[in-house]
Amino acid sequence: MDSEFWRYLEDSAGKAAACAVRSALERPSSVSVRLNPFKWNAGAGEVGRHFSCSAGPVPWSLLGFLLDVRPGFTIDPYFHAGAYYVQDSSAMFVGGLARRFIADLPEPVSRPFRVLDLCAAPGGKTTDLATSLRDRFGDGFLLVANEVMRGRAGVLADNVSLWGDPNVVVTSADPAAFSGLEGFFDMVLADVPCSGEGMFRKDPEAVRQWSEDNVSLCQLRQRRIIADVWPSLSDGGVLVYSTCTFNRYENDENVRWICGSLGAGCIPHNEMEPCSDSAGSGVMRTGCGFLLLPGLVPGEGQFCSAVRKSGIRGDSIPPRKQRAVAGWGQDGPCSWFRDSMRFRKAGDMLLAVPAAIEDDVRRISSTVFTLRSGCAVGRMKGDILVPSSDLALDIMSAEGIFPSVGLDLRQALAFLHGDAIVLKDCPKGYLEVCYEGLPLGFVKNLGTRCNNLHPQDRRIRMDIDK
Repeated sequence: MDSEFWRYLEDSAGKAAACAVRSALERPSSVSVRLNPFKWNAGAGEVGRHFSCSAGPVPWSLLGFLLDVRPGFTIDPYFHAGAYYVQDSSAMFVGGLARRFIADLPEPVSRPFRVLDLCAAPGGKTTDLATSLRDRFGDGFLLVANEVMRGRAGVLADNVSLWGDPNVVVTSADPAAFSGLEGFFDMVLADVPCSGEGMFRKDPEAVRQWSEDNVSLCQLRQRRIIADVWPSLSDGGVLVYSTCTFNRYENDENVRWICGSLGAGCIPHNEMEPCSDSAGSGVMRTGCGFLLLPGLVPGEGQFCSAVRKSGIRGDSIPPRKQRAVAGWGQDGPCSWFRDSMRFRKAGDMLLAVPAAIEDDVRRISSTVFTLRSGCAVGRMKGDILVPSSDLALDIMSAEGIFPSVGLDLRQALAFLHGDAIVLKDCPKGYLEVCYEGLPLGFVKNLGTRCNNLHPQDRRIRMDIDK
């Protein structure tokens, strides 16, 4: 490890903390998951039994659990059903901090509450935000999850589909593209690209790439990203700023720069803290936020802060009008969803978007490149609709759309692997297949065998017989 790294760390956190980090980096990484309460609402005992290990709570996340072993997530149908997300416990602190503001900010009049997750891939913070927003606002929210790198944006879109919330829109655009949406968002979460010190245990390349020059480069890039997106945050709106690095240059100094150069006030620690005793959990308070270091907390490390944009909060964008939006209509299987939906075709794919966000989806889609919005219902083949896997995974889809069949573990893994399965005593036609009550997707039962409709890019690639 570069000696300058340790000097930077001691400068930012002190010698004792640096010693704790040095010791922690010689030990294996921790393992943690965060549950999707709309699919699996369980306590530590049930979580431990499912993974055949000991499970303990993450102090700043009611839905987060630390595991004492790393299970085989790839061969767990619960994972493919979107029942949980594998996320570092330190990263969950960001979602906990954001939840404080989601709970306290007033609901806008006549429009959804709007949030932008600016650097969202692979989707951990997005799915955490989606849970908090739905708990607070029901279907009255819009969450835009953005990733500038198209390859990573595809992974983000898949993870959002597994989570199953139709109020999440996935985009792929440079932060500057959002400046045209002046004052649009009530909250922006920016987990900005950084020098990656929190990746040292998981990625040896992050260690090799660390340098003082790279820290300086990251600091400047982070400032550009925030400056580019700043116009899209409403006056009085909240920016949650986070990195997975430990030095003060990318953390506190950047928060001070945001406040001084862009016009914001740093929010006091007691208004940000996601749990009653963060210090007792090993979280350090810095000048502008919180620093989580491996060795002091179980996770890989995270910095998090929040600022409020100067100005009186108000609706900078005109309120949503109750009108039909071009391209979207009511012509679709409305009874298939538990919310009011609007439908449109994209090629042969039928898409459904919640009525509460239809205007906002149109505004977003006309401004930045959009990969995913609402729910992909299925593909039209003549007069027949072939159901999409996303319909089964969507938390707003109604029960009983198609006959449901429960699979045992062997059958579920075969389905997820893309194999043909046989369901002799089940109705012919399209069937929703489930594992322990969790929908996994669809098959078309021909009687002697089933056509597997599980998407190619989501299939298990490893040998499931080992």
